[in-house]
Amino acid sequence: MEKGVQRWLVDISKWDPSPRAFSSALSLLPQHDQPSVLRFVRIEDRKRALVSRLLQYALVHEVLGIPFEQITIRRSLEGKPYLEYDGDFMEYPNFNFNASHHGDYVGVASEPLCLVGLDIVSYTPPHKETILEFIQNFTSYFSSLEWGRILSAGSPDESLVEFYRYWSLKEAFVKAIGSGVAFGLDRLEFHHTSWTNIHVKINGKILEDWKFWLHELGGRHCAAIARGHPRLATESYKKTLKQLEFNEEEYLATLHLPNESFVLKTAEELIAILEVSKSGRTA
Repeated sequence: MEKGVQRWLVDISKWDPSPRAFSSALSLLPQHDQPSVLRFVRIEDRKRALVSRLLQYALVHEVLGIPFEQITIRRSLEGKPYLEYDGDFMEYPNFNFNASHHGDYVGVASEPLCLVGLDIVSYTPPHKETILEFIQNFTSYFSSLEWGRILSAGSPDESLVEFYRYWSLKEAFVKAIGSGVAFGLDRLEFHHTSWTNIHVKINGKILEDWKFWLHELGGRHCAAIARGHPRLATESYKKTLKQLEFNEEEYLATLHLPNESFVLKTAEELIAILEVSKSGRTA
């Protein structure tokens, strides 16, 4: 199942398409996906949205071998993307993926059986308030232990980095289960050893069948990944999954699969992958 564990990343600061090139890339997407890109006004936001969708289609095509024009990606009621496909993939009984973007990076992560959540953050200082004023706006989302660690991290900038690390982990979890902040981020309390051996408590109880990782991406960005059991998925997202229950041995084998490093892609590579598939040519 290892091939089902994928982590792809694009640095959009290195992609500066002409209006014509951008329109050409956008036209690769199915018609129903294009308004979700064009609803943004700023070109940087449009680039993030477009690359996010190109990543999802390219990853599904490369991992599952489905021709691009046969790939249908929908969203659950809460907004989590999923593959709508009638066929079965015996190697990847619950293939699912999640995308995220912030700052310079857009990424996608996939899992063959466990749920996956991805959240990317940029450690960007606030412009209109101090760092302390900014993070104080979010106190209700953190436990007293987490908040203490954020405030005691050191300088204001170090507190900001600590804040974003905790925030990205919470977001990765709720994105994995197909929920949002409505889940109650304050119910989640993350514990770690220098940001390794990360685990979470929900309402004070350790969640044993989940794993978490934090990746420093460079350029003051990080990515959090959550991997866990489908039983915690929202009801709407459960309907998109092929399998909800597993024997313990099968589940633990996939829970402990290696967490792959991110593979850097370029927007041009993604466009080429999808153009080749769309044309029916052999790459």
